[in-house]
Amino acid sequence: MTRGLFITGTDTGVGKTRVGTLLIRELVGRDMRICARKPVESGCIRHGSELVPADALALRAAAGNREALDRVCAFPLEAPVSPTRAAALAGQSLSLEQLIAACRQDVGAEDFLVVEGAGGFLSPLTRDALNADLARRLGLPVLLVTADRLGAVHQVLVAAEAVERRGLTLAAVVLNRLDPALDPRLDNAAELAHWLRGTLIALPSQAGAGPLPQLAALAEMLARDR
Repeated sequence: MTRGLFITGTDTGVGKTRVGTLLIRELVGRDMRICARKPVESGCIRHGSELVPADALALRAAAGNREALDRVCAFPLEAPVSPTRAAALAGQSLSLEQLIAACRQDVGAEDFLVVEGAGGFLSPLTRDALNADLARRLGLPVLLVTADRLGAVHQVLVAAEAVERRGLTLAAVVLNRLDPALDPRLDNAAELAHWLRGTLIALPSQAGAGPLPQLAALAEMLARDR
């Protein structure tokens, strides 16, 4: 069975790629061979005839640029909308089986697969499949990322329930501080610690500028399980 992690969010724009790159660097630092995958990415920048998926580029770089970019992101799409809509605008039709195959391609027995979804856990990826369906078919533990802002507690609890309902393991929840000027009276970390049974990681707004002991601890746990 493939070892790995499925990174998803409570919404789009919550910092999945930021969290993914930080975690991948921690894993690489523990001598783990990472296969990073973002099987479909919309909002890609066009350079001539090529579409460049920025998130996939960042994940690939964090993993050491071992693999070709089209292996990391098999389906880059130009329109900055949902993958389903972007594929339709491009005259393409994606299937869940295609995305599963793209995630698993060239992943060896000693590799650790890190897959980043698109949008939130219940966001559509194809006409008949959600991010949740891809995570379930891959059978990977889920890392749930949320932005540290008003409403985060509700969004996390809804998504966590959806993860558990599908029989998946919630590896951790990452509370990602995007706004350094966040109202200090808002204490999502304490609220989530009260309601969640699992691991909660709170990332500061300048994560990556210094040590991240909680993320390092998660990487250490994943490395021990290999």
